[in-house]
Amino acid sequence: VMDFYCQSCETAMCRECTEGEHAEHPTVPLKDVVEQHKASLQVQLDAVNKRLPEIDSALQFISEIIHQLTNQKASIVEDIHSTFDELQKTLNVRKSVLLMELEVNYGLKHKVLQSQLDTLLQGQESIKSCSNFTAQALNHGTETEVLLVKKQMSEKLNELADQDFPLHPRENDQLDFIVETEGLKKSIHNLGTILTTNAVASETVATGEGLRQTVIGQPMSVTITTKDKDGELCKTGNAYITAELSTPDGSVADGEILDNKNGTYEFLYTVQKEGDFTLSLRLYDQHIRGSPFKLKVIRSADVSPTTEGVKRRVKSPGSGHVKQKAVKRPASMYSTGKRKENPIEDDLIFRVGKEKASLTRRMSGAWVKGTWENVVANRNIAGLHFSLEVLGVFC
Repeated sequence: VMDFYCQSCETAMCRECTEGEHAEHPTVPLKDVVEQHKASLQVQLDAVNKRLPEIDSALQFISEIIHQLTNQKASIVEDIHSTFDELQKTLNVRKSVLLMELEVNYGLKHKVLQSQLDTLLQGQESIKSCSNFTAQALNHGTETEVLLVKKQMSEKLNELADQDFPLHPRENDQLDFIVETEGLKKSIHNLGTILTTNAVASETVATGEGLRQTVIGQPMSVTITTKDKDGELCKTGNAYITAELSTPDGSVADGEILDNKNGTYEFLYTVQKEGDFTLSLRLYDQHIRGSPFKLKVIRSADVSPTTEGVKRRVKSPGSGHVKQKAVKRPASMYSTGKRKENPIEDDLIFRVGKEKASLTRRMSGAWVKGTWENVVANRNIAGLHFSLEVLGVFC
């Protein structure tokens, strides 16, 4: 009977085994170990079962997304068919109009030419008939018959000889069809676009000073960077992003979302009252990472110079190179012995070569570097312009 448990071997055993190969191993009654295992398994079971509600919620939510995705696909399929059916109808209408215009123009020209042709045929027939009759009388008629023909046909022959026949065409045969299809074909080839992104709210992040604190009446910006399920940056726009800035009294402040068309978005807002606000940023109706954000709005008088300096430095993402003036100042108490006590103070370090000199400047919490041409050592360079490159920002 298995009544004991070897803790070293983690196995159940009988009494004989406790005196045999497990004699030197610590043993305990099996029922005690079973109770411990039951308790441990129950804790694990409870922990696992606690995951079921969130899994059920996720299943329901994802099933709803699949349902919406399927409905959206069906709607777009219908729109595509409808769009191209309408285009086909438009093409057919234009085709009918062109055929009608062709028929009308052909009919008008043909009528004029046919009338002219009939007139000429009638004149031809009259001339031939009179000529044959007169020639027959001249060649085979008696003297009496010739006199009679002269009396009957002379006036008719003179009339035919002097008649003004329409000998020149009264219309032309031009009927051309000119159509430019290359541009239309290109437009049709590029007609319509299926817009989508792989962005998910759980990986999408927001950055910027506008997430934490702002000043009454001061325009602020928050940058939203969309990412896919693997945390990779999305490089296209057109994602469904909404922003809601709740005021202390529960109302909603206005803002504007700008699509940079590269996977990033800017939320621009200005708050006109003091207090604690809540900023909710949603992607496809889901909060992005960190949302909702707690935002404190203060008066301009409450802003410290240090805070104001930081805001100026991170005002907005700009170009990598900016034009500024670099001026070598006389040494101050901050740039000599007490340099470490004032890390924000401007320090200039010069490195002079044969034809170039380089400048490294610790300016307002940022390392910047610049170069300039043909600088002579120990010569005053105040007022010259340099191209300064930001190497890094420190706190």
